[in-house]
Amino acid sequence: MSSRIFQGVIVQMKDATDRCIGVVDEQGFVIACSELSTIGSRLEDFQAAVSELQEPLFTTAERTYKILSGSTARFEYAVFVEGSDAAARSICILAAVGMTEASTNFEEKHNKAAFVKNIISDNILPGDVYVRAKELHFTTDVSRAVLLIRQQEATDIAVLEQVQNLFPDRQHDFVLSVSESDIVVIKELAPEEGSEQLCALAEGIVKTIRDELHVRSVVGIGTAAHHLRELADRYKEAQVAIDVGRVFESEKPVIHYENLGIGRIIYQLPVTLCEMFLSEAFKKNPIEALDDDTLDTINKFFENNLNVSETARKLYVHRNTLVYRLEKVKKITGLDLREFEDAILFKVAVMVKQYLNSQNNAKF
Repeated sequence: MSSRIFQGVIVQMKDATDRCIGVVDEQGFVIACSELSTIGSRLEDFQAAVSELQEPLFTTAERTYKILSGSTARFEYAVFVEGSDAAARSICILAAVGMTEASTNFEEKHNKAAFVKNIISDNILPGDVYVRAKELHFTTDVSRAVLLIRQQEATDIAVLEQVQNLFPDRQHDFVLSVSESDIVVIKELAPEEGSEQLCALAEGIVKTIRDELHVRSVVGIGTAAHHLRELADRYKEAQVAIDVGRVFESEKPVIHYENLGIGRIIYQLPVTLCEMFLSEAFKKNPIEALDDDTLDTINKFFENNLNVSETARKLYVHRNTLVYRLEKVKKITGLDLREFEDAILFKVAVMVKQYLNSQNNAKF
């Protein structure tokens, strides 16, 4: 397909110069040329010069060459013009610009992965989604999931290839690199696949990356998109899932947007409103007045649905000891955690405090 694109540019340039213009691949074979009889032949001067390549623009005794920039570290194609004079140099540079633009435009127009990346990045108008989808024979109303994989601490470019290997169906599933640390997977969903299956899939991705490359990662999952135009919103949900999970569920490697609960609401509140809420919730003393052992007891009490007997058993203490600790909390904070409303207020206040701490840490 690239040869057809390049040949189209050459045909348009042919009337502007009598110089022979063409494109060679990395092995020196001509894949497009203004002199059709040359296509398929190998240019020996290119092979000799490229072994000592220092600059993208170079000359031999017969021709001027310009390496075309590509997506890989090593070049794939080079444009050439007959001659090694200043005119050949100028024509070669202009031809390279034309070839690169034509190739880029073709990729953007006909490459499904680039199309999907433009959607999640909001780089395409909603009306154009339908037009491009039709051009690419892209089904618009199939359910798809958006998984955002974020590498933590250290990053490794090999993670992208590792994830791509997990999704070999390039026509229905797309693995996109969106930043140095972030990879997005757009997966077409089967009718029986739901949030439970997606979380299991995400856990498998995290484990594979950790075991194969020793890289820690976290995966955020958005709700299912039932149309292409919804992918951008689902991508944002996956981002929110990671951001909220970092605050409230930092120990979890997989966070689904559907399971964020009240943390999602708190994360969207202004800092001033959160500070006001804390001052109203803890009128007697701030939450900092409680020591770590007391906070651990409270967390275990919440984990056991406010059941005093079950919590005492899990903590290996007498029931009366636990009651004494809860009375101590009531004395310090004014909240009786055995009462449902007070327990809810305390739980929300603790989450608000976590959020404020994360915001303060982010400033430094």
